[in-house]
Amino acid sequence: MAAMLTTLAAGPVLAATCDVEIESNDAMQFNKSSIAVPASCKQFTVKLKHVGKLPKVAMGHNWVLSKATDVQGVATDGIPAGLDKAYVKHGDARVVAHTKVIGGGEADAVSFDVAKLKAGESYAWFCSFPGHASIMKGTLTLSK
Repeated sequence: MAAMLTTLAAGPVLAATCDVEIESNDAMQFNKSSIAVPASCKQFTVKLKHVGKLPKVAMGHNWVLSKATDVQGVATDGIPAGLDKAYVKHGDARVVAHTKVIGGGEADAVSFDVAKLKAGESYAWFCSFPGHASIMKGTLTLSK
């Protein structure tokens, strides 16, 4: 009976995972390379944590989500926006969601409507700090 209760209790927790925590570090790395967003979620939250020690002006990181085909354009167009605008061009419709740029020991989070994601579309997330997008990236899929 106890085993059955444990199994039942674990089921809903897994089904309702509408957030993820991602760590970034001073070696220009994320600790994840893919995220699956359950289609049953109304909102999805990404919690970004910088586990390094360097300040954001030297080794800042953010989390930016767009269609995979838009990554290069979003990253390039974001550079002139500067650090205070999180290296994301103001009003860029290609950006689904993004966090602010954080430095060592800092954290930020962003939530977005899952309805913005389309089944079958390829999405990518990346750090838009200049020079980081080619290394610090991952994929995001909408799962059933």
